Amino acid sequence: MKIRILVLIVLVAGGVAAYSLWPRGGTNGELALYGNVDIREVQLGFRVGGRLLAMNFEEGDAVTTGAVLATLDARPLEDGLALAEAGVAGAEARLALLRKGSRPQEIEQARAQVKEIAAALENARREYERQNNLTRSGLSSQGLLDASIAQRDQLSARLAAGQEALAIAIEGARLEDITAAEAALAAAQAQRAMARTQLEDTQLKAPNNGIILTRVREPGSIVAAGAPVYSLSLTDTVYVRAYVDEASLGRVVPGARVVVTTDSSQKEYPGQVGFISPRAEFTPKSVETPELRTDLVYRLRIVISDPDEGLRQGMPVTIRIPGR
Repeated sequence: MKIRILVLIVLVAGGVAAYSLWPRGGTNGELALYGNVDIREVQLGFRVGGRLLAMNFEEGDAVTTGAVLATLDARPLEDGLALAEAGVAGAEARLALLRKGSRPQEIEQARAQVKEIAAALENARREYERQNNLTRSGLSSQGLLDASIAQRDQLSARLAAGQEALAIAIEGARLEDITAAEAALAAAQAQRAMARTQLEDTQLKAPNNGIILTRVREPGSIVAAGAPVYSLSLTDTVYVRAYVDEASLGRVVPGARVVVTTDSSQKEYPGQVGFISPRAEFTPKSVETPELRTDLVYRLRIVISDPDEGLRQGMPVTIRIPGR
């Protein structure tokens, strides 16, 4: 007898739960759905590692987009930026030197050296002619003739080298050298940009309006890149997650206007259907009853137009869709 009573109680409870949780028509042919305010949480961390200098907010504090939540000791990255700036300055100077070419004074110096060597070569040729004639007459030795030949040939080579140096000074740097210097400057500028980005990343900013859920670290801690220091509950935009069975799916369309209410107040929140899943899934744990565990439903996302503090994440809500 007691077992029968217990079974009867379970069946009645299941029926009540199914009735209260499952979509059904309301007054005037409206459709009533049930869901929860979506929980949207972000784990926030730095993109660079370092020593934590300051944590500016406590758990429960409300923050706005762009608020500086925490900072790292920026001294090592400031030094890195200074080094990158010096590298850019050196690369710019090298490129400017190549583009400008030789100074007029350098060209004149090279031209004067060519003239000096040419004069010395002319004198060496005359000495060779004199020693050659003396050697043929037996008035000079072969050694002196060989020395004059060597001196002549040496000055001839120096003259050729001087003329090439003068031509290079007049023409300026090669195009390949300028291209290589331009590439070196681009690399130095990229290093500087990376150093600036890393320096900016020593400040952790809120990506959106929200409420601090967890303060994970404290000032003085050494944190690795990507390690969470805060968890943030996002408050913009507020979404409601709900489910509809296949029989009622035809009454729900993207963009449909809805009214959302909570159990804690009589206030109505306008919203609209923003997303309908194209794939069916089994009834989620948050709304299922023993009778509905094998039923397939479609997930909806409702966008609340004008939320306030009355809608808190995870809160159960009722969604009413007016009848057609």
